[in-house]
Amino acid sequence: MNSLQSYLNSNKDRFVQELFELLRIPSVSADSAFSKDVFKAADFVADSLKKAGCDTIEICQTKGFPIVYGEKLIDPKLPTILVYGHYDVQPADPIELWDAPAFEPIIKKTKLHPEGAIFARGACDDKGQMYMHVKALEFMTSTDQLPCNVKFMIEGEEEVGSENLAEFVKNNTTKLKNDVILISDTGMIAKDTPSITTGLRGLSYVEVEVTGPNRDLHSGIYGGAVANPINVLAKMIASLHDENNHITIPGFYDKVEDLSDEERAEMAKAPFSLEAYKDSLKINAVYGEKGYSTNERNSIRPTLDVNGIWGGYTGEGAKTVIASKAYAKISMRLVPNQDCEEITLLFKSHFESIAPEGVTVKVTPHHGGQGYVTPIDTIGYKAAAMAYKDTFGTAPIPQRGGGSIPIVALFEKELKSKTILMGFGLDSDAIHSPNEHFGLFNYFKGIETIPLFYKYFTELQS
Repeated sequence: MNSLQSYLNSNKDRFVQELFELLRIPSVSADSAFSKDVFKAADFVADSLKKAGCDTIEICQTKGFPIVYGEKLIDPKLPTILVYGHYDVQPADPIELWDAPAFEPIIKKTKLHPEGAIFARGACDDKGQMYMHVKALEFMTSTDQLPCNVKFMIEGEEEVGSENLAEFVKNNTTKLKNDVILISDTGMIAKDTPSITTGLRGLSYVEVEVTGPNRDLHSGIYGGAVANPINVLAKMIASLHDENNHITIPGFYDKVEDLSDEERAEMAKAPFSLEAYKDSLKINAVYGEKGYSTNERNSIRPTLDVNGIWGGYTGEGAKTVIASKAYAKISMRLVPNQDCEEITLLFKSHFESIAPEGVTVKVTPHHGGQGYVTPIDTIGYKAAAMAYKDTFGTAPIPQRGGGSIPIVALFEKELKSKTILMGFGLDSDAIHSPNEHFGLFNYFKGIETIPLFYKYFTELQS
């Protein structure tokens, strides 16, 4: 595209400062204390889309946080691209582990990012990656090079399960009609090895509660005579994996797709250093399901992990107590064909069945979503591959992702269109963790690559 690199170079500082403004808004959707900030972020996104060139902007209210809709329609005969992203972020906790305040963005040079990286909550997931699309639109409209129609749907509840998005999509299929959906909420293999995510895992997220006596008890008077809910919960959780780290829930693997040796061999071509992987995490060994590589364990295999566990006394000093209750939050990442609702029921039934006498168990489902696979022979994938090839100088590698974007399967069901996952983050970006960051190289490379996707998709579609 004419003048793309020149336009980017001339506006880099402004693009960073605008993103900083968005990152300073603590739009934590999971914590009601930040509700006003989530609405403030929605206003910021709407204003940014207007400035970037959208002719129509709507802040669509839901039962929760609003969905920002924008569109730039230039010709009904041309293809339409629907961009999805989210402006809400994860909580910053544990706050004390951040090197700088989570909502005061800074740029720091690192070994991997000698040109600098933006450190802040949401820098990569997903404010930074979403904002690349806003700036890409600005370039195309300001230079009169937008080759097709574009629509934006940016929500504020992705980090809490997109509870109200499904209803919005079902009620607005005409408004959202498109030829392809474009999302940047994933990553790529490395700065010099672009990749396109062709598969996502589904998710089942539950909370469990184990109750024993009707009150906290003195551990000397009652210890050894009454079931301790914390001890029981620990044993129950431990039993969910066998000695090969295989999940023990009956029926859990019934619909898991076993990839062929040929497909696994193709995946293995992606560059990967086990030693570098371990070093980056400061661990001396990897861990997981027997018979699978590290990259297979975190992409094509289902998992079960405890995300939080608590109960009893956790304050300073000692308190000799047997707690009345113990709790845990558990997530299961699912592969395509596993139904999230079915897995939740299987978990609930099994977890209740393994509870010993002396305690009661309550399982509360939170949210979930289906897995997704997109073929690599679609026009959308080919256009993305051509765009990456232009900007990175090398063809992208198709890659299954380990994370979940539950609404992707919903989009295909309701809108009848495929999703292309053009992620520019890296595994080392610490999303959902303290010191989340996004490399300046990645941010600018995304802004540079996205307009080329529009160009090639329009050409291939015609």
